[in-house]
Amino acid sequence: MALNDILSTAVSGLAASQAGLKSVSNNIANVGVSGYARERVNLSTGVSSGRVSGVVVGEPTRVADRFLEATVYRRSGDYGRAEVSANYLDRLQSLLGQPGAASGLPARLDSISASAVAMTGSQASEQTVAAFTADVQDAITSMQQLDDDVAGLRGDVESEVGYTVDRINSLLTRIHDLNGTVARLEGLGRSASGSADQRMSAIQELSSLVNVTVRDQPDGRVTIETASGAMLLDRRLRQLSYPSGGGGMSQPIYPTIDIRFADANGAPGAATGERIDSAAVGGKLGGLLDLRDRQLPEFSEKLGVLFGGLAEALNSVANEGTTVPPPASLNGRATGLVGSDRHGFTGSATFAVTKADGTLVASTSIDFASTPGLNTVDDIVARINTDLGGAATASFVDGRLSITASGGNGVVVAQDANDPSARAGVGFSQYFGLNDIVRSDASALVPSGFDASDPHGFGAGESAEIVLRDTSGRALTRYTLTGSTGSTFGDVIGELNASPLGQFGTFSLDDRGRVRFAPAAALSGATLSIPSDSTDRFGSGRSFSSLMGLSGGASGLSSAEVRPEVLADPSKLPLARLQPGVAIGAKALGPGDVRGATAFVERLGQPVDLGKDGVATMERFSSLLLGRTGLVASQATDSFADATARRDDAVNRRDSFSGVNIDEELAQMVVLQNSYSAAARVLTTASEMYDTLIAMVR
Repeated sequence: MALNDILSTAVSGLAASQAGLKSVSNNIANVGVSGYARERVNLSTGVSSGRVSGVVVGEPTRVADRFLEATVYRRSGDYGRAEVSANYLDRLQSLLGQPGAASGLPARLDSISASAVAMTGSQASEQTVAAFTADVQDAITSMQQLDDDVAGLRGDVESEVGYTVDRINSLLTRIHDLNGTVARLEGLGRSASGSADQRMSAIQELSSLVNVTVRDQPDGRVTIETASGAMLLDRRLRQLSYPSGGGGMSQPIYPTIDIRFADANGAPGAATGERIDSAAVGGKLGGLLDLRDRQLPEFSEKLGVLFGGLAEALNSVANEGTTVPPPASLNGRATGLVGSDRHGFTGSATFAVTKADGTLVASTSIDFASTPGLNTVDDIVARINTDLGGAATASFVDGRLSITASGGNGVVVAQDANDPSARAGVGFSQYFGLNDIVRSDASALVPSGFDASDPHGFGAGESAEIVLRDTSGRALTRYTLTGSTGSTFGDVIGELNASPLGQFGTFSLDDRGRVRFAPAAALSGATLSIPSDSTDRFGSGRSFSSLMGLSGGASGLSSAEVRPEVLADPSKLPLARLQPGVAIGAKALGPGDVRGATAFVERLGQPVDLGKDGVATMERFSSLLLGRTGLVASQATDSFADATARRDDAVNRRDSFSGVNIDEELAQMVVLQNSYSAAARVLTTASEMYDTLIAMVR
């Protein structure tokens, strides 16, 4: 071998050792840095004119395993979703209070039953009656406060959705820029390790915000898609567009998140046609959408169902009784009916007028099912006026029934003991709300009792928007109901079944006049919501959603209260019962009659028909609601712990392969130092040989 070849080989050996030492020192400097992948110098055999000629030093490359990195990305998405779910569900659980706490909702509901029992044992003293009505109001206020707190929690989630979208956009822009840097450096044959490390860290953070699929490209770039296949990044940058105008407030419905192409400055431009509209996107964003669109609204709806059942139970007892002396007038609430509507009652009710001391002045018992000519609400009003002969006057205006006694007397409406009146399962007085203890301006508090032949009464231009969501909160479809296909509720049901909603299930009217939706077997758990409703049945003030019970969001909880006069004056609580079969001039009411107290105790322990939520007592339903919320919060905490352990394990596996081991690097440094010394000795020997040859020539 020529001396020049020996010198060239030795110099290349020195260069290789120096490059190796530089990489080792860089690795040691970054020991413990999360996301840093150690470097390794690429060496290859140098060949010149068919002969080995030293070593060729290439650019340092990252020591990384893309499969281990992909595992980190997947598990980061699970971690992000579990973390946000655990945090917010823990906050929801804290709003409910500790189990058994005196300030909790279960304790407040128990107080109502305890107060009712106390009334029976003290002959309904003023103090026990006042305690009962106060406990009812306290329970309603507690439910309203809880509903407001959940709405506030939902607003916080919405704010975080906006922040998360902004962060995703920032990360996509950064990854896009790093993509260009990596591709340019690799195209020039230079090391892109630093930029690739930064890109990996950015992708890991992005994967915690939304589940992604990352694919390596031949030019060094990566493409990123969502778990559902929507493209987020290729050679063109995309940004998420979320036009939320809610400002972090709870809303009936939220806009979808569109994916748009971005210009050179990162500003969103034309839409790609893809969008993010459900929790299926995964990651933190998916967890937030699931909380906002499914879990928190579902809790609020169940809370409304609980209130509706409690109000129906209490009002059923109150409307079977009266006070002593009886009120001069009974004024009902808005029912959504008009005078020409079919009355729909079966059984019988008694309408009586008494003096202040309970002496019967006038009375009539009306059999709604068999009395000839009694077909409409106006017919009932006319019959009451005729039978009472001026002792009391009934009127029906704007969907409200009122009965007023004359001559300073009082009016009483009672159920027939053997054949009680009923429409939609509730008595005449309760249906019209003549003697309610609980009122709400936003709801009739009773099922409508409509059947397929009844007119729906929608006016021109009125509509209700209905949204169907699957168990992930994704909007499967939506439909704007107008009632334009026909004039009856049967036509409304037909319109719904013929709409896009009908492709996912079947609509029907139940025996209490409520609209029911049975989702297809493949969509078990799908739910309906009505974010907007401008309908007003014949101008009565009652909308489709408030009358038909399709969604628990129209329970009327927000404006509910114990009737102010009952809350202010315990003697206004209707605990007495009209004595049946009493002749005119005889006593039909007694001041010591408190049979209503016992009726409250019995009714609060009986099941209530809660529609799609089944039949249950208030105690059982509240226990199931709050117990399930606690269980879900506990499961979310456990899932978060599991997701944390899985993500940490994936990170450790990735870092154990690509991270820096100080012992290995020091051992490599020794090898490289020895290699450098060997190359230096060869160089020295070759130099001495040159000197000897030159001396010989001289």
